[in-house]
Amino acid sequence: MPQEARAAVAVKKGAPVEVLPVLVPDPGPGEVLVGVQACGVCHTDLHYRDGAIGDEFPYLLGHEAAGTVEAVGPGVTALAPGDYVVLAWRAPCGGCRSCRRGRPWYCFDSRTAAQPMTLTDGTRLSPALGIGAFTEKTLVAAGQAVKIDPSARPEAAGLIGCGVMAGYGAAVHTGGVSNGDTVVVIGCGGVGNAAIAGSALSGARRVIAVDIDDAKLDAATRFGATDTVNSRGTDPVAAVRELTGGFGADVVIDAVGRPETYTQGFYMRDLAGVLVQVGVPDREMRVDLPLIDLFSRGGALKSSWYGDCLPSRDFPVLVDLHLSRKLDLDAFVSETITLEEVEAAFATMQRGGVLRSVVVF
Repeated sequence: MPQEARAAVAVKKGAPVEVLPVLVPDPGPGEVLVGVQACGVCHTDLHYRDGAIGDEFPYLLGHEAAGTVEAVGPGVTALAPGDYVVLAWRAPCGGCRSCRRGRPWYCFDSRTAAQPMTLTDGTRLSPALGIGAFTEKTLVAAGQAVKIDPSARPEAAGLIGCGVMAGYGAAVHTGGVSNGDTVVVIGCGGVGNAAIAGSALSGARRVIAVDIDDAKLDAATRFGATDTVNSRGTDPVAAVRELTGGFGADVVIDAVGRPETYTQGFYMRDLAGVLVQVGVPDREMRVDLPLIDLFSRGGALKSSWYGDCLPSRDFPVLVDLHLSRKLDLDAFVSETITLEEVEAAFATMQRGGVLRSVVVF
């Protein structure tokens, strides 16, 4: 029998988020019901609210979540009630052409719950990134629930589910940062600082943080940045070249996702350098680059899908790094809030005042 839960819902494009009762089905085959303990407020949720990702309103927002399995459906053997999990928005199917080639982190048919969650009048909800976790309970595919060490508090652990994993993986997996590299990270929010931390842990010799907010740049140094550039009043490309002896960086990570920052990142690279885009752009954005520059500068331009991660492999690793005090997940948590404060958290995010607001249930 479906259970009723309170949830933060984007009812229509651009409208303030509403806290409404929703119906969550009992888990069917291959599904699990999770009691959400904490869920981060990610910029992607704001994109959903504003219609920048799709128009399948109403959206059940929230996807950076940790919680406890409450029930499992038929066929689920790897999880049991009481398991402490972080939710992932990529659950490899095992059968698509990418999975069959041994690249499950690129799975082209990622699993989500088959049954929809609904408003009490039966209106089907579209769960953000296939999760929908700004709610007391959520229904996901079993592969989306990754069991982790229960020693990590949910406010911090849940952030692995998106922002931290995306940024860390953009550096470590997509960018391939290694010993001695020089790295630039543009945008020092949650994703950017995770990329900085990942670069530092991978042995980067120099990590240059670029942002327009001095407070975020100060935070970036705590995650491992060796140099900072405030691009509000400075040409960041020129500044990076000055810091690198005129050459540019081996790896540049754009954690903003705007045409301006992507173009800056392109020209911040050394010859044969790598540019990684991990910031989520608006659907209307375009980039215009001279084709001769694409050819003559060489290297690689990459998009990082979820940090090219395999959640079942990587989430426990990040938790272990946190528990061994090598990756401070607690430092990403700027504030804890209630479900009713999600809309206010979006406004705070847009002002640049936080790394992550986290809803605690």
